[in-house]
Amino acid sequence: MDTRLQLPEIDGEGYVVDPLDWSEELAEEFARRENIQLSEDHWDVVRFMRDYFEEHQVAPDARYVIKHLTQRLGSESRNKLFELFPYGYVQQACKIAGMKRPRGWSTG
Repeated sequence: MDTRLQLPEIDGEGYVVDPLDWSEELAEEFARRENIQLSEDHWDVVRFMRDYFEEHQVAPDARYVIKHLTQRLGSESRNKLFELFPYGYVQQACKIAGMKRPRGWSTG
């Protein structure tokens, strides 16, 4: 029996084409590919991003994620985002959260 995850359509950079195809299992697969072991803090960021996307139909800018983390963790939140996703918010967090590749915005 083949138990591998069926991946949705992915663009040339590894981002999902349709964010509605995302699942937590897909997040775990993308995290594995990025060598990230998802902790509760990772899931907090991912779920915030998914909720923001559901409300606004766009991925949140890193500033919104940092603001969310600040409310939860206090002033060390900016560094926390980059500790959780050391190769970058766009490269790792957006990919794991099932966002399309963001274009032309600040990474924090």
